[in-house]
Amino acid sequence: MHRTGRGGTALPGLVAATIDPFILRDLTARLPGGSAMVIGTNGKTTTTRLFGTILETAGLKVANNRSGSNLLRGLTSTLLNQASLDGKLAADMGLFEVDEAAFPKAQAKILPKLILINNLFRDQLDRYGEIDTVRKQWANTIKTMVPGTTLVLNADDPSMVYLARFAPEGVRTVFFGLDHPPLALTELPHAVDAARCIVCGTTLIYDAIYISHMGHYHCPNCGFHRPDPDFVVKAIELSVEDGSQFVLNTPDGPLDLKVGVPGLYNVYNAAGAAAATLTLGIAPAHVKEGLAKFKSVFGRIERVSLGDDRYLLLALVKNPVGFNEVLRMLTNDPVKRLKMMIVINDLYADGRDVSWLWDVDFEILAERLDFAQTGGLRATDMANRLKYAGIKPSKISWEENIAASLEKALEYIEPGETLYITPTYTAMLQLREVLTKKGLVVPFWEE
Repeated sequence: MHRTGRGGTALPGLVAATIDPFILRDLTARLPGGSAMVIGTNGKTTTTRLFGTILETAGLKVANNRSGSNLLRGLTSTLLNQASLDGKLAADMGLFEVDEAAFPKAQAKILPKLILINNLFRDQLDRYGEIDTVRKQWANTIKTMVPGTTLVLNADDPSMVYLARFAPEGVRTVFFGLDHPPLALTELPHAVDAARCIVCGTTLIYDAIYISHMGHYHCPNCGFHRPDPDFVVKAIELSVEDGSQFVLNTPDGPLDLKVGVPGLYNVYNAAGAAAATLTLGIAPAHVKEGLAKFKSVFGRIERVSLGDDRYLLLALVKNPVGFNEVLRMLTNDPVKRLKMMIVINDLYADGRDVSWLWDVDFEILAERLDFAQTGGLRATDMANRLKYAGIKPSKISWEENIAASLEKALEYIEPGETLYITPTYTAMLQLREVLTKKGLVVPFWEE
């Protein structure tokens, strides 16, 4: 399948599960170190890669669905790739990124010893429904967890703290969160998903807001509040070029950490991966080394050299919160001018409804953009959205064909400059296929 350029990350698992419906349960039961699972709306793939890099740095052989194929068939394929003909697995431990909707069945089959949940945002409403629907499904799943399981949860997301209420006796909960006031927002963003108390419906009061509805909160009516995290991020330093540095206060003392991907959301991802691996007993030195040597996941803050002192920076987008954080990262320097390519598809894996683009704060680009090229199946919709965001039509160009759109955008990039590209999921895959044919990147399964 790899020779066809299509990857083949799910088909073997689909065929195997058709033959043997219990194959995923039976294979994971053979892993001597058990399994861990990562779920959440934003950052699953990056967090799982960070998690896996730390485990491998510690000397563990990990069965990990690195391609991001995160439905049951993809998880099964991952294990089949690690299995010999007699069924033995060439791995110490399983580490699985799991789709939000697949979480209930995956948890029941895999019975992981640790589950890391990053966040819950509105995403692909045609697939998942509103966040209260997803949260209810997750809560019902948590109720079924067996004693000895550990839940690692983002304390800054009210939904994660609410989910902890459903952990049965014998299930441990561990929290991580941020505490760095200089980066806190002064008010809730427009694209906020959970401004009211989940318990009683009263508007939450925030002392600090970091991303969307994530921050330090409490309910003035029923007392629902952010707990004190077991792992606390402080002293954050952000850089688009160099990634992020921060101090992680742990139960055993502070750790100075660095991760080579930019953005505050990647600080959350790194903090979650660090909290999870430290909870599993991985040595702090391995956590520090693993984060430091981490390489960005394909299409998720991926820097590509064109070979002539020009660069591309690919940042996957899929919902208002994620897109707003990418824009926040790109506009962090108040004097920096931007040249962008925004590539929007509306295929099943992207979400067919693109009305979410109107919840993204493109208005902050109005005085910062030198040029914007839109591409993909919804190129014209995206160009129209930019026009209504106050960007001059003379600065906007559109072309549905992604290869042609990229060529148009590159005409405006001078030596020393970077074209910032924000694609949706299938658009990112198509764009990377174009870049692969140019010899600029390798297919994801070779990374």
